[in-house]
Amino acid sequence: MNAHQIVYLVFGIVLSVALIFDLGLLSKKNKSITIKQALNQTMFWVGLAIAFFIFLWIEGPALAADSGGADVSKHQLPFEFLSAYLMEWSLSIDNIFVFILIFNSFGVKEAYYSRVLLLGILMAIIFRVIFITLGVALVAKFSWLLYIFGGFLIYTGYHMFKANEEEQFDPHNSKIYKFLKSFLPLVNHDGGGKYMIRENGKPAYTTLFVVVILLAAIDLVFALDSIPAVMGISKDPLIIYTSNIFAVLGLRSLFFLLRGAVTKFDYLQQGIAIVLVFIGVKMLGEHYLSMWMSKTSQVALSLGVIVLCISGSILYSIVLEKRGTPKDVVDDSVK
Repeated sequence: MNAHQIVYLVFGIVLSVALIFDLGLLSKKNKSITIKQALNQTMFWVGLAIAFFIFLWIEGPALAADSGGADVSKHQLPFEFLSAYLMEWSLSIDNIFVFILIFNSFGVKEAYYSRVLLLGILMAIIFRVIFITLGVALVAKFSWLLYIFGGFLIYTGYHMFKANEEEQFDPHNSKIYKFLKSFLPLVNHDGGGKYMIRENGKPAYTTLFVVVILLAAIDLVFALDSIPAVMGISKDPLIIYTSNIFAVLGLRSLFFLLRGAVTKFDYLQQGIAIVLVFIGVKMLGEHYLSMWMSKTSQVALSLGVIVLCISGSILYSIVLEKRGTPKDVVDDSVK
C-alpha cells in the first residue's frame, strides 16, 4: 500500500468509528439538542479534523514522495487540507441560513431536526462523492476546465457579494419542491415523525421526506461553488474528498450551535464572496503565479485570505450588531 491508500484507509476507519460514536452516544432519536450538546458535537468534529491534519503532517514526507516528491513539499498536502477544510466549513455556515428557511417554511418540529438533518447530510455526502469523482476525472482529462471553474467562482462570488435579503430563497417556490410535487403524492404534515404514510390505502410522502430531499439537494447546489473552490486550493483527490466530508459531517452540530446566532452574521456572505473571487482569480492566474511563488506559499496565501475574510466578516457583523447600526445604513454609506 502506498501513502495515499494508507491515509484513505485510516480516514475510512476513523470516520466509521466517529459516526457510530456520534449516533450512539451524542444523538438521541426525536430529542432536542441543547447548545451545550451542540458545542460538544461541534468540538468533536472539529477536533477530529484537526487530528486528521496532524496525521497528514506526520505522513507528509511519504505523501510528498507518493505525489512526485520534487513538485510537492512534505507539508504542502496537510496545509492544503486545512485550507480546504476551512473553506468548506465557512461555506457550511452559509448553508445554515438556507436550512433554517427550509425548516421554518415546512414547520418542522424541533424534536425532528436532528434526525432529518442526519439523513439529509448523509445523502448529501453520497451526492458529493459522486460529484467530486466526476469533477476530478473531468479535470484530469480536460485541464482547461479549471479555467472555467475559476471564471464561475468569480461570477458566483460577485453575485453573492451583491445579493440582498429580497433575493431570499423560498423553499415552496423552489424547482426541487415543484418537481417532487409534480409526481409524488405529498401531504402537508409530518405524519407523526414518519417519512411515508398511507392515506386512503395509498402511500403518501410527508413534509419530513420533502425536507430531507431539499437539504440534500440544496447542499449539492452549494457544492457547485465549494468543490471548484477546493480544486483551486488542491488538485489531490484525497484532500478534496476528506475536506468535504469532514465539513459536511460537522454541519449538523454546527446548525444547532449557530441557528440562533447565524442570522446575526449579516456580512458573512460578503466575506465568503471575496474568498470565492480570490480563489477564482488564483485559478485563472495559477500558471503565472507559479513562476514567482511556490505551491506551498500559494497554499499559505489561500489559508491566510480564508481566515482573514471569514473571521473579519463575522467580527464586523458582531461589532455592528453591538453598536445597533442598521445594515441598510452601512450599505448606503458604502455606496
